[in-house]
Amino acid sequence: MTSVTAAVVQAAAPLFDTPAALARAEELIREAAVDHRAEVVVLPEAFLGGYPKGLDFGITVGSRTPAGRDLFRRYHAAAIDIPGPEVAALAALTGELGCHAVVGAVERHGGTLYCVALFLGPAGYLGLHRKLMPTAAERYLWGQGDGSTLPVIDTGTVRLGAAICWENYMPLFRTAMYAKGVDLWCAPTVDDRDAWQATMRHVALEGRAFVLSANQYMRRDALPDDLHPVQGDEPDTVLIAGGSVIISPLGEVLAGPLRGGEGILTAELDLDDLARARFDFDPTGHYARPDVFTLHVDASARATVTSEA
Repeated sequence: MTSVTAAVVQAAAPLFDTPAALARAEELIREAAVDHRAEVVVLPEAFLGGYPKGLDFGITVGSRTPAGRDLFRRYHAAAIDIPGPEVAALAALTGELGCHAVVGAVERHGGTLYCVALFLGPAGYLGLHRKLMPTAAERYLWGQGDGSTLPVIDTGTVRLGAAICWENYMPLFRTAMYAKGVDLWCAPTVDDRDAWQATMRHVALEGRAFVLSANQYMRRDALPDDLHPVQGDEPDTVLIAGGSVIISPLGEVLAGPLRGGEGILTAELDLDDLARARFDFDPTGHYARPDVFTLHVDASARATVTSEA
C-alpha cells in the first residue's frame, strides 16, 4: 500500500454517561470507516470518561469540599476499566470494520484515574498509552503514566503513536517517539487555541510524520444540569471549540482546522511522502548527533509495591 485514508473525529460525548459515550464512539468510528472509508480513525482526548472542562471539583489550595469529593466519585464511576467491556466493544468494532482506531479515554485503576489513548485494530485491542504529565489542574484528577506505556503500533503498513494534548510540548517525549519510527503521530487533545495549530505543524515537520489531531467540540449542554462550569450555564455556551487538523510530514495542512461544530475530517495520506520528507531531516537518524546528545528512556513499569517470593 502506498496510501492510507485517515480520519480525525471532532465531537464530545455526554459527561458522566459512559454507556452513551461508548455508543457515540462506536457510531463515529463506524461513520468514519464506512462513510469516509477511513483506515485509521482518531477520537479526542478523554472521549470515554469525559473531559470536565470548566469544573473545579471544589479545590482550593489546602482545601477540598464534600461536594467536590462527590463530584470526583461520579467522575471515577464514569471512567473505564482496562481490560473491560468498553474496550471489548471497541475491539469488536474495529475487528468487524477492519480499521485501526486511537481513542481517548479515562482509565480507572484502583483509586487512581489515568488519561489514556487506546489502540485498537482488526486484531482487537492492541495496547494503550498513559499520559505522562497531566496539565495544570488535571493533576488533581489524573495520575502520571510511566515509560512502560509508550507504544508505537506497527499496522503492517504504517507505525502509529500517540501524544496526548500537552505531551506534544515535551521535547524529550517527542524524541523518544521519533526514535521508535512513528509515521502517523496521533494527537488526541482538548487544546482549542489557535497556537495549537502551530504546534501540530511543528511536530509534523520536526518528526517528519503525518499528524492527526482530534479535538473535542463541547457545549454546555453536554454536561448534566446540576453542574455549573465557569464559562456559564447557557446551553449553547462553547466549552471546547475544536480545531481538529491533519498535517503532512512537511508541515502542510491537509484537512482542517475544523471550527464551529462537530465533524469528521479525512485525508488520503501518500505514504511515499514519509521518505520524501526524511530525505533532508531525520531527527533521530542522519540529522542526529549521538556523539553530542543522548537520551535515556526508562521504559520500565513503576509499581508502588513489589513482592518477592
